[in-house]
Amino acid sequence: YALLLAVGLDVKKSVVYLQSHVAQHSELAWLLNCYTYVGEMNRMTQFKDKSAKHADNINMGLMDYPVLMAADILLYDTDLVPVGYDQLQHIEITRDIALRVNNLYGDIFKVPEGFIPKVGAKIMSLQDPTSKMSKSDPNPNAVISCLDAPEVIMKKFKRAVTDSDATIAYDPENKAGISNLLGILAVVEGKTIEQTVAECSGMRYGDLKVRVGESVIETLRPFREEYERLINSKDYLIACAKEGAQKAAEIAEKTLKRFKSAIGYII
Repeated sequence: YALLLAVGLDVKKSVVYLQSHVAQHSELAWLLNCYTYVGEMNRMTQFKDKSAKHADNINMGLMDYPVLMAADILLYDTDLVPVGYDQLQHIEITRDIALRVNNLYGDIFKVPEGFIPKVGAKIMSLQDPTSKMSKSDPNPNAVISCLDAPEVIMKKFKRAVTDSDATIAYDPENKAGISNLLGILAVVEGKTIEQTVAECSGMRYGDLKVRVGESVIETLRPFREEYERLINSKDYLIACAKEGAQKAAEIAEKTLKRFKSAIGYII
């Protein structure tokens, strides 16, 4: 919560809350389960990937996560959902569920669209640039955290996996590591890939890694400093979270009642 505020969310302009403080999320998720097929959940890419990695803990919470995400979105009559490419499938299942309900009961849910940035929609692992960067990666050198110390960030970028041909070019298929570094640099400097490639053309790989590291460090510096200030103001954070949850619950309850009334609940 502190980090969300530190990166710029303003509680006076945005409703920022803890999902677990708004019971309507889990209630709507259960109801939406009745309009979701097991086959759909079995086909979800993240469920298949995580099931393969954690075969001893394939639980219903993991399988049902996309339905909870659908509830998160549909409760608030959402127009656009900012996501990376790896979440597109979750937006599609949300749309499918909403359309299925609307076809049965009328105009109950707003059908959302995914909003994907042109650059940076999928940041790849620094150690395996063919896989997306994930905070659950067991290799700490693969992931950059917003709260990593500057020297840690630089060390991770210097260790980033690239290739051996020493040419700076954006080619995700054949030069995944370099393309990932160029994509990160473009995002943090607010430039296009074309501009970034032009500026970095002719650089040595080691110099490119240092430049990306320095840019990321400077981009994250104000966030990390603001986080350190906020995390020591826990009473303020808790008060903001409670106020946000109250606002969210008021909005969510209207949507939930609309749906429950349509399917025959006595309200």
